[in-house]
Amino acid sequence: MKRVLFICLGNICRSPTAHGVFRSMVERRGMAHLIEIDSAGTAAYHVGNPPDHRAAAAALKRGIDLSDLRARQAVPADFHHYDFIMAMDKENLSELKAICPADFQGHLGLFLELASLSEREVPDPYYGGPAGFDHVLDLVESASEALLDHIAAELNK
Repeated sequence: MKRVLFICLGNICRSPTAHGVFRSMVERRGMAHLIEIDSAGTAAYHVGNPPDHRAAAAALKRGIDLSDLRARQAVPADFHHYDFIMAMDKENLSELKAICPADFQGHLGLFLELASLSEREVPDPYYGGPAGFDHVLDLVESASEALLDHIAAELNK
């Protein structure tokens, strides 16, 4: 079993999008029994709220349902549970490093680092228009494929 946690600022746009996309890919590959998936934010602004309606609508257009997800804040205990903690941008990665226990044995890094993309960070679409949410989905889909390939290779060792 591998456990993956996606992190953005408020856990209503980027990380729930990654959560939903990755979950869908894991299910399509028949690996749901091997991979646990969650998402969280570094800030507590939206704890308990569903994903942003624009993120949910953009995802639903691609067949990804985010309606069951609710925002939560990342906590130090997450480092004892998850094998992969994937931050959407450098600022959130910095926040995570600040609460990361010294004995963390998993992977903490930028989500896009495993994909062969020119962008290093998933941009926050919150203050932009619909195109920003579609761009996030494009990036997340590519990075999710790369992450799932990486995890599948680890599980097959």
